[in-house]
Amino acid sequence: MAGMVKGPAIFLAQFAGDAAPFNSFDSICKWAASLGYKGVQIPAWDGRLIDLGKAASSQTYCDELNGIAASHGLVITELATHLQGQLVAVNPAFDEAFDGFAPAEVHGNPAARQKWAVEQMMNSAKASKRLGLKAHATFSGSLAWPFVYPWPQRAPGLIETAFAELARRWRPILDAFDDAGCDVAYEIHPGEDLFDGATFERFLDAVGGHKRCNILYDPSHFVLQQLDYLAFLDIYHERVKMFHVKDAEFNPTGRQGVYSGYAPWVERAGRFRSLGDGQVDFRAIFSKMAQYGFSSWAVLEWECCLKHPEDGAREGAEFIKRHIIRVTEKAFDDFAGGAIDQSMIRRTLGLK
Repeated sequence: MAGMVKGPAIFLAQFAGDAAPFNSFDSICKWAASLGYKGVQIPAWDGRLIDLGKAASSQTYCDELNGIAASHGLVITELATHLQGQLVAVNPAFDEAFDGFAPAEVHGNPAARQKWAVEQMMNSAKASKRLGLKAHATFSGSLAWPFVYPWPQRAPGLIETAFAELARRWRPILDAFDDAGCDVAYEIHPGEDLFDGATFERFLDAVGGHKRCNILYDPSHFVLQQLDYLAFLDIYHERVKMFHVKDAEFNPTGRQGVYSGYAPWVERAGRFRSLGDGQVDFRAIFSKMAQYGFSSWAVLEWECCLKHPEDGAREGAEFIKRHIIRVTEKAFDDFAGGAIDQSMIRRTLGLK
């Protein structure tokens, strides 16, 4: 057993805004520190918090960012490129919807938009290296997602072709992150082609088991799919490099279940909740993390359809702190042990 969960940290994406203290990196760090957070995860698409192009090219700028965080007793835990990663692979059904994630000059031009997204990912690899980061959060994008339910039946080879293309697009990015000494942690998430363990394995095979192809673990997405989020850690813990601490609940009725009948979030059977308000067994999750020696950050991601975000952030810091397990360095029954040598072992077994 090695390592211990770090935290609490907070993902800033859902809190950044145009009003103080959420409109600059310095002021939002001061706010996060006042709540008891020790780390911040930066959404690399938000120009109020980071200039990604500058971070990719300027060590001085990256040192300044780290210095701002440190001045408030914080560290930068990771960068996140969910929006840019999404645009690495977009099925034409979603072209117009996802244009909003990219600059206006590439709207209506999927090829240009994808090129921009890849450049963003390459810049994120360079920025992560300059910032001294070891993991990076992103989405895989989706070519096959419109065909998730097999009706009408899928054409033979459709899924295989989709994942081969997804791998072709991502392999150079994974190589760039390898050069940067940084893992790519895909958030396993409905709407992405990597939405459960089976699809992650399919993609991992398609990229030849690339060592930088890893997982951002967020149990809330598994609750909404009714997937065993504890068994997931047993299976994939060696590939889990990041952890979003987010709660959820699933309350099926006679009217709706996993698909939730196109209902708005507040009326869905599956809903994200603030920490402690949902059904996720975080005691068991943090125990698994301790068991497997997970030594990266526990990062609050707030996405609740009921509670105010500032309340969720304030409560979340203490919730994470309370759940982190200080890993023991000795066995509980060491007091009952005695001196052991090989001759005693052989006598105990009746061997000469």
